[in-house]
Formats: sequence, structure tokens, C-alpha cells
Amino acid sequence: MTEFKLPETPVLDSVGGREELVELDSGKLAALCEECRAVITAAVSECGGHLASNLGAVELTVALHRAFDFARDALVFDVGHQCYTHKLLTGRKAGFARLRKKDGLLGFPNPSEHETDPFVVGHASTAISSALGLAAANRIAGRDGRVIAVVGDGAATGGLCFEGLNQARNLDADVLVVLNDNEISIDRTVGGLSGYLSRLRADPLYQEAKSELSHLVESIPLVGRTAGGLGRLALNVARRNLVPGQLFQELGWHYYGPVDGHDIAELEKEFRAVGRISGPVLLHVVTRKGRGYEPAQEKPGAYHSSPPFYIENGKPRASKAASWSKAMGRVAADMAERRTNLVAVTAAMGAGTGLDEFSARFPERYHDVGIAEAHATVFAGALSRGGMIPLVAIYSTFLQRAYDQVFHDLCIQPDLGAILCLDRAGLVGSDGATHQGIYDIAYLRPLPRTVLMAPRDGAVLREMLEFAAGQKLVSVLRYPRDAVPQRIEADEPRELELGTGEVLRRGRKKAILAYGAIVGAAVEAGEEAKATVVDARFAKPLDGKLLAGLLEEHDRVLVAEDGVTVGGLGSACLEECARRGLDSGKLCFAGVDAEGDITAASRGELLAQFKLDAKGLAGRLGTARRAGERRK
Repeated sequence: MTEFKLPETPVLDSVGGREELVELDSGKLAALCEECRAVITAAVSECGGHLASNLGAVELTVALHRAFDFARDALVFDVGHQCYTHKLLTGRKAGFARLRKKDGLLGFPNPSEHETDPFVVGHASTAISSALGLAAANRIAGRDGRVIAVVGDGAATGGLCFEGLNQARNLDADVLVVLNDNEISIDRTVGGLSGYLSRLRADPLYQEAKSELSHLVESIPLVGRTAGGLGRLALNVARRNLVPGQLFQELGWHYYGPVDGHDIAELEKEFRAVGRISGPVLLHVVTRKGRGYEPAQEKPGAYHSSPPFYIENGKPRASKAASWSKAMGRVAADMAERRTNLVAVTAAMGAGTGLDEFSARFPERYHDVGIAEAHATVFAGALSRGGMIPLVAIYSTFLQRAYDQVFHDLCIQPDLGAILCLDRAGLVGSDGATHQGIYDIAYLRPLPRTVLMAPRDGAVLREMLEFAAGQKLVSVLRYPRDAVPQRIEADEPRELELGTGEVLRRGRKKAILAYGAIVGAAVEAGEEAKATVVDARFAKPLDGKLLAGLLEEHDRVLVAEDGVTVGGLGSACLEECARRGLDSGKLCFAGVDAEGDITAASRGELLAQFKLDAKGLAGRLGTARRAGERRK
């Protein structure tokens, strides 16, 4: 890919560090913010990325960098999808020409990229816990410095945030949580916390009291304007006693706000004021997602994780093919017409998982629980106990956050059934290491009462969802972030039954046993190598009889999966060979070696890197050694 030319940024280019940033006057600061927005919008329009969240956090980030010294203080972004301005202010502008591309700038914080990024970040609700840990370490080591966590109101719905908020009273650590309240994560923020923040934003009594207190304090000699920061602290003390914020205060936090998150001068004053307060402080900041780019401002959800688009009108640069997410959502909605007890559950990813059609058609049977995957899983189990068929749509990498609940509240419960639809399974691409959905086969396969399935095309997806709805088991379907391929016909069609594979083509000597979304590539490779190709369909229970036949009839069997090789389908085949006394030496494996860092790249580039595309699989068939065979 040819790198495009980034917009000119004379003010940003003049800022070599914090000293130059602090010296900028209000006019230059406004110009700096516009330059940051121009670079971010241009980069995302060319490369894709998180647009609306970053545009909304520009002034907030500039004010943080002016008020604090991140050579000494620490800045922790929750999720990390608001970090683009931070990257620009820390000298990484040139990298935006290859944002989220192979060997380019990462879309999330990462310590390997810059020393001001303390953690590899990508999942929500972790920043408060991380900030407390850094602050506790500072205290033990005798280091100065404030720890600042920037947390979106959507991420704040996650239970881990409340665990961090709860511990703060005991630590009394010098931590500042900036609650960036913009009313939307990917979909509109839901739940009691969202309503509470809305009341803090909109309560006319609060706004009136705040205004009157400002005038009152400023009119007091030696306390108001003449006393500068002292007057502001006095005002904040009065606010705390008279206005809401009790939820946070009762947990041991000093609560201040709401503050206009697009007013740099006001933000900087607040940051400097609360920076002098000992103990945990929460500053409530109100911003607007997509600010400065009208399409993203009007439809922030559409520009959360945006594909490349034309800046002049916001339209995608490429026509959007039907995705697996949309296909699943359409099938689920159609099933709900006939199955009146089918209920859809998601964790703040309704549109992302394709459930927007379901929510529109059956709002009473659709539940967005916020960023709370563990809660979603327990909730689904109880729905099943109540006679419902819960369909839970969660990204593969995010289900890891609910592993204990999958085991405890679904798998070991007798007679409970649930459908877990794992979106973004396999190699995801440009989001980097945190979002790769390559572990679900391995981490779910050992659990009792689990059925693991993966469709090769849209027709099989429909079959599998219908099949799963009739099971009193934990049925798991996995599919990637990709377009649904054309229908892949089988030479030897076989009805979908529990634990059965299907022969797609017959060949000689060599065979490929493939699983899920890479079956299409396996068919291409099989045609080139004149090999038998089988769609495993199930990773658990495995079709042991079909595997035995492949080993008996072929010299070599390549097991191909879009996931880690350790514990995945290949491991299941080895276990089956041991049980049946089969010659496992004929097996060879194609999967993901996750020991190294999987950096940002397109899904196609990653599949090629791990030789999971058609060319790579064909090459493996030609060069693969028998299991245990040594190189000569």
C-alpha cells in the first residue's frame, strides 16, 4: 500500500514536548485541536480505525498533556480507542500514514511503541484497576507522580470498574479517574449508571446550583477571583456538599463535575485543581463523539471502528459485502418469528454482532447488558432455566472475560441450553494482539456439555443455528470478521447431526480436514493438490469415524483451523487417535502459533503469514512432514 500524504500541521510540528505545548496561547491551542482532528480523520478515512471516539477526546487529551507531565505521571486509557491525540502529542504523527497496517502505527496503546503507553490495551473496564496498581507501586517505591485513568461511560458499565472503584477507599491512592461521558460506547450506553450520569448532566437544580455557587464564591473577597485556585477549590467543596455524585463519594472518591470536555481552559483549570487533592478523585467530563466531522457526529456508532471512507461525504470506499455478523443476526431474527422463546443477549455490541435487526423486530426479547460479558452469561443461563432459548452474541476475544461464568453458570448446570455466537473468531486483523479471536476452540473444548461448531458458509450457518436451538447443551458457533463466502457445495452431502463432518471433494493420497471459515481456502488448496477435503463442522464432538477413514485411506491428513494449534482441533484429532489406536503419524497441522506477538495487519495478510490461505495450505500439503518425522 502506498502511504498517503498527511495534512499539514504547523502547530503540532512546533510542539516537541510538554514545554512547547504549555506555551501555546488559546488561538494556537484551537488550531492544534483542528490539526489533530484533520490528521485523525484523514488517517482513518484511508486506513480505517476508531474515529468518533478519538474526535471526541481531542481537547480532553490536550488539556491532560498541559496539566500533567507524563514523563513522571502515568496516563492509562481504558480500551485505548481514544488514544490517537495522545499519540500525536508524543511524536507519532508520521505513523498515522500506516495506521493499523502491517508494520505501521498501532490503533491501541502499546509500550513497545512509546514509553508513555504503560500497557497493551484493547479490552474495556481495566483502566481503574491498572491505575490503582501503578499508584500502589509508586507509593511502595517512594516515587512521585499522579496516575490518570481515562474511562468512557460505556466502559464504566463493566463490573471490573466497580471492583477498582471499591478498592480505592482502602488504598487512598493518588489516582485521578477522568470519566469521559459521551452517552455512547459503540451502541448507546445502557443501564442504571447511564441514567445516573444523565441526571448529573441534565439536572436543572444542579446546573442552577453550580451557577449560583460560582457567582457566590467569586464575590467573596480573598476567596473568589483574587484567590485563583483556592476559590475553585472552595467552590468544589461547596458543590460536593450540595449536588449529586453520591454514588462515587460513598465509594471513597472525591467527585467533581460535570465539566465541558471541549473547553481546554476549563479542563486545564480543573485538572490542576484536582491534581492537588490527595487520594482518589473522579472528574466527570462531558464530550461529544465525532466532534468536528459531521457524519461521525450524527452517527457515532457507524464511525466507531470505521472502514476507509470518502471524507467529503463519509461513504465507505468499498461496497460492503454481507458480513457473518449481519448473516447471523438475520437468521436469528427469522428464527425468532417461529420460536417465540428465542431471546437475544449482547454486551454493548448490538450492531457489532448483527443483532440490530433482532432488536428492531423483537425489542421485548432483546437485552443489551452493557460491557458486562460475565453478567450476560449468567443472565443467559437463568433465561434458559426460565424456559427461554438464549442466544448470546459476543466477540470471541471478549468471551474470555466470562470464562468462569460459562463453566459455572452454563456448563455444569443440568438441562440448561444456550447458543453462544462468537463473532470475530479467528485472525481478526488490524486491531492487533488484543482482539485476535484465536483461543476459543482451545479454551472451550475442555468444558463439559459444550458443542463447538463452525459454519463454512451462510447456508451452514442457518443449519447450525437451527440445530443449536433444539439442544439442551451449550452450543458454540464461531465465525470471523469477514464477508460470508458463496455457498460451498459438498460432493457427499450429509445431514447436520451432532458430531458429524462432511466430505466436500474426494482426492487421492492427501486430505485436508478443515474447520469453519477457512474451509473455502481448503477447497481451493485441495483442487490444486488433488486432495480430499472434509469440513469438520464440529470441533467437539469430533467425528472420530470420519477421521479414522481419512487416516486409513490417505498418506497424509492436514488438520487446518483458524485458531491456536495448542488445544484446538488438531489436539482433538491427536486425542481421538490415542483413543482409537489410530496412526497419528499421518497427521500434520495448520493453525496459529500464538507465542509471538500478532501485530496489526489485514486478516488476509495474517492468514497468509500463518499459511492458512489457499496457497499456504497447498504448500503445507506438499511439504508437511508426518507427525514426529525429523528434518533431514
